[in-house]
Amino acid sequence: MRLPQGFKFGGITCGIKASGKRDLALITTDQPAVMAGVYTQNVVCAASIDWNRNLTPSKAFRAVVVNSGNANACTGQQGIDDNCKMASLVADLLGADAESVAVLSTGVIGHHLPMDKVATGIIEISAIVGTNEGNFTDAADAITTTDQSRKVAQRTVLIDGNEVSIVAMAKGAGMIGPNMATMLAVVCTDANIDEIQASRILKNAADHSFNRISVEGHTSTNDALLLICSGSAGDPISESQHLDALQQAVTGVCLETAKLIPADGEGATHLIEINVSGAASDKDADTVARTVAASNLVKTAITGSDPNWGRIVSAAGYAGVEMQQQSIALQINGYCVFQDGEPVEFDAAEVSQSIAESFETNISLQVGDGDGAAVHWTSDLTVDYVRFNSEYTT
Repeated sequence: MRLPQGFKFGGITCGIKASGKRDLALITTDQPAVMAGVYTQNVVCAASIDWNRNLTPSKAFRAVVVNSGNANACTGQQGIDDNCKMASLVADLLGADAESVAVLSTGVIGHHLPMDKVATGIIEISAIVGTNEGNFTDAADAITTTDQSRKVAQRTVLIDGNEVSIVAMAKGAGMIGPNMATMLAVVCTDANIDEIQASRILKNAADHSFNRISVEGHTSTNDALLLICSGSAGDPISESQHLDALQQAVTGVCLETAKLIPADGEGATHLIEINVSGAASDKDADTVARTVAASNLVKTAITGSDPNWGRIVSAAGYAGVEMQQQSIALQINGYCVFQDGEPVEFDAAEVSQSIAESFETNISLQVGDGDGAAVHWTSDLTVDYVRFNSEYTT
């Protein structure tokens, strides 16, 4: 993995998690860098979200500190003070201002941070951050909670003769509902762009990746996606074709890591890809895709390898998008099961087997003859998901 220039990474155990797993991550830049962010739309949000919103976009970024195992959400003034203290501790160690340090928190809602452990951990981790792949993966591991594995991606792209590197780390397996970045993710690049360009690129990438995933549709209090640009890879990027190349690469790493989230949905046995075409607009297609993805009846049908086309078609029908029933067509894993608004004969056992034998299930739904199209990814709904989330805090 080629890491971008100008960054240091680290991840340690500081004692927040009872499991003893890594729970504190730190990413720093050698020089003031550009940072952009997009955040949860939940009006009940963590102290870290309000803090970061006030920082971004920025051209004086120096670090992001992430704790996992505790969301520091709904924790009142103490939570706000603890968040500020985390930023201040990191800033003091870097000789920087607290306003140059972003904070991300994830975990159980409504519990105060063990600040003695966090403060000791920040001092420890600041001394060991480094530039190798092991440092990066330690950080990626430290931001996870119920994830079964780390979620990372990397791209290298040649822009105007300069090799630009982009890496991403993300966390998320439950409480995933696409309304801006329903999870935590940090994208780092050594591309040389300004904060306005970074904001535009990040929003576009989020709209085509993290905003197109779900597990159960629950928008978290702590969702955040950051793009950090060290500017170490050559001259400023200004020409439109070069910015387009960077946009494509950033969107690529975001999409790769985003899809890992529903694939790792708590108890998931299938990743479901929903492709909608023929809508009057992309927005309409997106509405239909999201509605199908949110249907528990669709999700449980996939869990049971049941090609129950009626659940999919009826979910599309209540999406609130204009469509003519006679124009609807549906394929499951390439098998046509509904065409021209009518069911068609198909081998249900064969389609069921195709679902059972593959982790990924593809639903292709045509809703008309328009140009609107969208894709969405979600997980199926299993007994294990219900059991895990019924016992999450007890």
